[in-house]
Amino acid sequence: MTDLEFRTAIREALDEELGRDERVVLFGEDVAIAGGVFAVTPGLYEKYGPQRVFDTPISEMAMAGAAYGAAVCGLRPVLEIMFGDFLPLTMDCLINQAAKFHFLDGERGVPLVIRCVVGAGGRFGAIHSQMPVSWLHGITGIKLVAPSSPADAKALLRAAIRDDNPVVFFEHKRLYSMKGQASGEDVPLGRAAVVREGADVTIVSVMKGVHDSLAAAGLLAEQGISAEVVDLRTIRPLDVDTVLRSVAKTTRLVVVEEGPLTGGWAGEVVARVTEQGLGDLDDAWRIATADAPVPYSPPLEDAFLPDPRRIADEIVARATR
Repeated sequence: MTDLEFRTAIREALDEELGRDERVVLFGEDVAIAGGVFAVTPGLYEKYGPQRVFDTPISEMAMAGAAYGAAVCGLRPVLEIMFGDFLPLTMDCLINQAAKFHFLDGERGVPLVIRCVVGAGGRFGAIHSQMPVSWLHGITGIKLVAPSSPADAKALLRAAIRDDNPVVFFEHKRLYSMKGQASGEDVPLGRAAVVREGADVTIVSVMKGVHDSLAAAGLLAEQGISAEVVDLRTIRPLDVDTVLRSVAKTTRLVVVEEGPLTGGWAGEVVARVTEQGLGDLDDAWRIATADAPVPYSPPLEDAFLPDPRRIADEIVARATR
C-alpha cells in the first residue's frame, strides 16, 4: 500500500476517473492552471487539457447550472466549490433541479459531484470555516460524503464520481496534509467503519472528528474506559446498522459533530439509534459546537471546537454520575 497525503489521494481519485471515463470533467475556480488553492489538483489540466479540466469565473450559481446541465446531457461533472460556505449559491440547481430530476424523469439520474472544503480550526474566520452538512441533510436525492482518511478520500471520491446521483463531497481543510495508507480498494457509499474497538462507549463521528474521537479514546483508556470509535464516512445514506451493532455491545452512544448543536446530523444519529436500539441503550448524547458563528480569534476558535479533552471529559462525567 502507498502512503499518501489526503490531498494527493483526492488528486489520484480524480486522475483515475478522468482517465477511466471520458465523460468525467472537472471544473471550478482555479482548479486547472493553478492546481487548486489547496494544491489538490496540480497536473490534471496539463494531462487532460482544457476541454476536460478548466477554470471558471467566480459564480457558484453559474457553475452549478453548468454542472447540472452537463450531467443531464451525458457528462459526469465534478465541480469544485472552493469553500462549502458558498454552497447556498448553488441551492436552486442542486436542490430543485439535480436532487429532483430522477423523481421527475423516472429513469435517468444526475451523476454530479460537488467537492467543497469545509471546517474550522484554520483561522479562516466565520465565512470560510463553516460545516454546511446540516444545510443539505434533509434533502432527499443528495448523498453526503465525509471522509476522514486518505484511503477513504480516494475510494469514496471514486465511488461518488461513479454514482448516478448528486453527491456533495466534503473535504476538511485540516486533513489535507494528513498522511495515511491508501490500498486502492473500493469502498461503497453508505458503509461506516469501526476504526477502534471498545466495550464501554461508542463514539461516532466523521472527518476530523474521527481523529479527535480516537485521541479522546486514548485519553479514556488511561482512565480504564474502553471506547469504540465508528467513522460514518457517509452521512447520507446513513449506516445505522453498524452503529446499532456497536451500541448493542457498549450500551452508550456519543456523537461528535463539528457543527451547531441545533439541527445537526448528530441529532439524527441519536434519534435513529434511540428508535431502533432503545433496549440496548443506557445513555446517548451529542457533543457539538455552540449555536454561533465560528470565531476568528485563535483561542476562541480552539475553545469553540469539540477537542479530544472535551470529548473525554464529557464521557467520564456521564459515566461516573
